[in-house]
Amino acid sequence: MSTWKNPAIILVLLLCVGACAPEVVNPAPSPNPELGAPSAAVENATPTRPPSPTKTSTMPATLSPTLTPLGGSGQILFASNRGGTYADLYLLDLADMKVTRLTQGDSNTFPGPFSPDGHQIVFTGFGLTHSFVGLMGADGSNPMNLTNRADVDEGFPAWSPDGKLIAFTSRRDGNNEIYVMNADGSHPKRLTSNPKDDFSPAWSPDGRQIAFVSDRENTAGIYSIYLMNDNGSDVKRLTNTKGIDYSPCWSPDGIQIAFRSSQNGQDDIDVIDIDGSGLRNLTNDPAEDWAPAWSPDGMQIAFQTNRDGNWEIYVMNVDGSSPQNLTHNPADDQMPYWRK
Repeated sequence: MSTWKNPAIILVLLLCVGACAPEVVNPAPSPNPELGAPSAAVENATPTRPPSPTKTSTMPATLSPTLTPLGGSGQILFASNRGGTYADLYLLDLADMKVTRLTQGDSNTFPGPFSPDGHQIVFTGFGLTHSFVGLMGADGSNPMNLTNRADVDEGFPAWSPDGKLIAFTSRRDGNNEIYVMNADGSHPKRLTSNPKDDFSPAWSPDGRQIAFVSDRENTAGIYSIYLMNDNGSDVKRLTNTKGIDYSPCWSPDGIQIAFRSSQNGQDDIDVIDIDGSGLRNLTNDPAEDWAPAWSPDGMQIAFQTNRDGNWEIYVMNVDGSSPQNLTHNPADDQMPYWRK
């Protein structure tokens, strides 16, 4: 089982609770991993200096040499503690299963998606006491702090389809709210305004809507998936599963959303049509299945699972069939993002 605190719990503590102690930001090993819960932090040693890139460090995966590239994309970004106590960013090349380390820092770094052109990566970083939204090159170069507020927890970045804007979660108003800013970090604008927690934004492929997670109509901490227009208007509840729903991810055609759903103590990957119909379970496995990421061609979904005893990155067909382990490493590999 996992030996480090997962980003979900860290981010829940940082963003949802709002009490940011240094020992939470720089977590000690923990036997209780989790991913996909409300979190918005990545890692970093200081609020203004993200982890320095280490582009020459690589670790080959031990996957079958017969595995061919999957999902219409050649690379998957993920977080792993295979290099030490803390999570760093790694890039898996599906052509040869080579894993390249992109960051090396003194605290956890959690990934966000690639920019639409594939040239940059947004991430959540940790400073001494708070989390921030960061940006780096797709090779780990030139990391920078975009939000740069040393006294506020921020994270969960998501690119707009045109690459001009980044949506993210911020606690600058006292609770989790969805903001949007220019891709250089300028002109942040608040989209949601609710006394409950709104976090984890995800843009629709056409850029007109944003999916997010909120407990605004539930008991605190019981989350559902919501949709709103890209300007924050016309908020609608999408899921009402009587469980806890996290990590919305749009299908490339914009017709469906995959998400992690916790029902009766079991965490699975579900999918739902954007009109609220067609809810179905894809994994239905007694293990924990989190953090779905749709492949660029819409044919597969990557996710993390602990069905092998530790967190690994898996991929499955969109109907849940043929799950395959991509990482095969005794460390914890989490939070996959496809490069388009």
